[in-house]
Amino acid sequence: MEPNTIVAAVLGILEGLTEFIPVSSTGHILLAGHFLGFDSPGRSFEVLIQLGAVLAVLGVYATRIWQILSAAPRDPAARRFVAAVLLAFLPAVVIGMLAHGFIKRVLFETPMLIAVMLILGGVILLWVDRRVTAPRYHRAEDFPLPMALKIGFIQCLAMVPGVSRSGATIVGALLLGADKRSAAEFSFFLAMPTMLGAFAYDLYKNIDVLDASALGNIAIGFAAAFISGVVVVRWLLGYVSQHGYALFAWWRIGLGTLALLALALSR
Repeated sequence: MEPNTIVAAVLGILEGLTEFIPVSSTGHILLAGHFLGFDSPGRSFEVLIQLGAVLAVLGVYATRIWQILSAAPRDPAARRFVAAVLLAFLPAVVIGMLAHGFIKRVLFETPMLIAVMLILGGVILLWVDRRVTAPRYHRAEDFPLPMALKIGFIQCLAMVPGVSRSGATIVGALLLGADKRSAAEFSFFLAMPTMLGAFAYDLYKNIDVLDASALGNIAIGFAAAFISGVVVVRWLLGYVSQHGYALFAWWRIGLGTLALLALALSR
């Protein structure tokens, strides 16, 4: 097996393990790729393998998704939830398309920024996790539309690698009155259109630079992300309901600090 193939599999596993926990999967993959010497054409590998993680959520939540969609024509609550997810997705569509080039050419190529964002996001997550408040919402389906839109705008902060899409949406939901479980669950549902949209747009923008080798690495990373993503999705809600997010906050801070030290020593 070629070295790049092995690295692609490792990065795919890393994507699935980190996509749905608030530690920044893109930040992990970009830093790991930097230190392992992995380079993908157009930085598409890092975006396209996210589809494996999306399918992990679809697989785990298939029954519930079908129940919601099939009930939507006759159930106002189901229609409102679908509308809430799509409304939260809308800001990422607009800002993501406008800033796509800057994100890929500048932000994805700045390991120092990623490390700093990991640390800063960890501090914020730790603070939010320790706040003592009485949550107003215990089910993701009960989030009102204005709250969903606000979460959507907060999600756009994750276009800076190292911030974390799930971290931004979870912190936003917690600050807006959700409990820890429903915040994570809404993040799962919002991940589906967001990551599918990112996949489709990135593939459209970079299809010309993807050769057979790049597509092979993407397929390997995609499969690895799907398998590890299923494991995390099945485990995460139960964990955060009992233990909160402090573990992930400390992981971010520790990893970001180590990355800064490694970058300083490699100069």
